Amino acid sequence: MNDRTCIVTRKQAEPDELIRFVVGPDSAVVPDLKRNLPGRGCWVSAERLHVDKAAAKNLFARAFKAQVSVAADLGGIVDGLLSRSALGMLGLARKAGAVVLGAAKVENAVRDGQALLVLHATEASDDGVRKISQARRATVHLGGPAIPAYKLFPEAELSLALGGTNVIHAAVLAQDAGRAVEKRMVALDRYRGGTPDDLAMLADVADEDDAAEDME
Repeated sequence: MNDRTCIVTRKQAEPDELIRFVVGPDSAVVPDLKRNLPGRGCWVSAERLHVDKAAAKNLFARAFKAQVSVAADLGGIVDGLLSRSALGMLGLARKAGAVVLGAAKVENAVRDGQALLVLHATEASDDGVRKISQARRATVHLGGPAIPAYKLFPEAELSLALGGTNVIHAAVLAQDAGRAVEKRMVALDRYRGGTPDDLAMLADVADEDDAAEDME
């Protein structure tokens, strides 16, 4: 078995697109997100649907060629690990000055091109999200970067990680600490199935640009 071949899809991929699993001393399957645990590992595409399928279809036993125990909620366990990793790195970025909070500051960071990504609490109002989305569209129109936005955490978790209260909107800035956050947010978002509103935003921008060209 290729070291980097998903045991579900049978496709090869880069390490960041996969999750490594090993067998612990108690014969339990253990996620190895940092890819540094000892022993033979197997790989699963880094999306929850694939982890759930590997567990349900007994694919770990086949991959390890041994009887192993798999937690009933292995997919949820991996989600929790990814979430804690992302929130922990977010807190470190805040201490490094790589995060701004509040709708107005987030919008300014987007329009100034300083934002690497935007975070909205799951409770964020449509109006608050819309204003920041408009700023993201405007940035793209002006030749700036497409700044992704994620709704991955409730307000309570964002507030706890960032040492604030009622944190609804945050922007992670394009600094070294911010890029470490970006990597983990991308991983968590991918694991949960992706953020379709970002794809829709980029499609809208492309459609608007095409329409403008047609009118010229």
